[in-house]
Amino acid sequence: MDLKMNFLTITRWEFENTLKSKKFLFIFLMQLSILFLLIVFFNSFAANMESEEGISLTPSLVDFTKLDVDDQGGLFKKYINPEIINIITSNGNNSLSRTEKGETGGWFKVAPDSIKRIQKGEVVDIVLYLDYSDPRRSVIRDEVNTTISSMSAVLTKEYLKSADNLNAGNTTGLTEEKTGESLPLQLIRKVMLSVLLFLPLFLFGNIIIDSVVGEKERKTGEILVAMPISTGEILLGKGLAVVAISALQVVMWIIVLIGAGFTIHNVILVYLMVVFTGIPIVGLTSIIAAYSKNYKEAGIGISAAYIIVVGFLIVPALTYISRNSYSSNISPMTVVMRLFAGEPVTLLEILMSVIFIIIMSVVTFKIATYLFGRDDILFGPRPGPIKLILQIFHIKKR
Repeated sequence: MDLKMNFLTITRWEFENTLKSKKFLFIFLMQLSILFLLIVFFNSFAANMESEEGISLTPSLVDFTKLDVDDQGGLFKKYINPEIINIITSNGNNSLSRTEKGETGGWFKVAPDSIKRIQKGEVVDIVLYLDYSDPRRSVIRDEVNTTISSMSAVLTKEYLKSADNLNAGNTTGLTEEKTGESLPLQLIRKVMLSVLLFLPLFLFGNIIIDSVVGEKERKTGEILVAMPISTGEILLGKGLAVVAISALQVVMWIIVLIGAGFTIHNVILVYLMVVFTGIPIVGLTSIIAAYSKNYKEAGIGISAAYIIVVGFLIVPALTYISRNSYSSNISPMTVVMRLFAGEPVTLLEILMSVIFIIIMSVVTFKIATYLFGRDDILFGPRPGPIKLILQIFHIKKR
């Protein structure tokens, strides 16, 4: 019972001191300002992309996915953007089986007499089969709908020139369908929202640094170690205080993002996954803080470590967008991205990410506790990195 009380005392003390700090208040307000600026920048960028003068991201999507097209008239195939979709001419004999095997992303079938039907003002039968196990299906669906919309607009304009308004309204044989945002914007919005949701986890590393490294520079580490509490409880108390502060910020950021017009499905699950991901990040920061001599050294270490962590989070998420990679779910960002997008996520896929987070949390806090409990690291002289690693793995004695 005493251990629990001591542990909670450290957490509460760190949490209250941090919230009362003017430095924290300044940083917190600066972070909110950055969030608002990012939202404004993104909205402006999105508006430019959707305008006629917008930025085209098509070159980056060359051969992004494949589509079997059965269009004997050749009119629809002509309007599909080949810079995004690799069009494979098909007669429909084996397109369904190719789609089921994952050899193509889908099958687009147009009535063989489409040209005659359009000329007569009749309805043209169009069928689109998609492989729903492939996350790139949105590429095909978006491009097909864009093709139909473009053709509808062009044909309507031509008929309006040669017929009266009543007849022109029934001559296209095509239905224009609004599908929302374009594919590039959908991809950017997913990545953008993912980054914004995880950003608070990297903004409070300075609190851990100030809490741990500050004990060394202020020479208060001796008093802390002399207290009737283990080093593991000290670091865990300090770390969970930072996780709690990050959790508050994530709540505020989600509220701001929803208020700014971002759609976030499964809000509670998204929130829990993001906050849970912060635990091993705090543990990694604690390792750097426990080993560093001063703020400058800790700052350099955190910069390098956070680059690696961000890469681990983002790269699998981008991999999942580009192809259906099951292993990409090891990254919490991939799971969060799928959850807030409303995609079905299995329990096993969530557990894959959660188990990895738990393992990394235990490992990082164990190492941080080991370092913080060593007198030579806390008070000096500190062993070098190579010597320390050899000692951790018991290859070399202290």
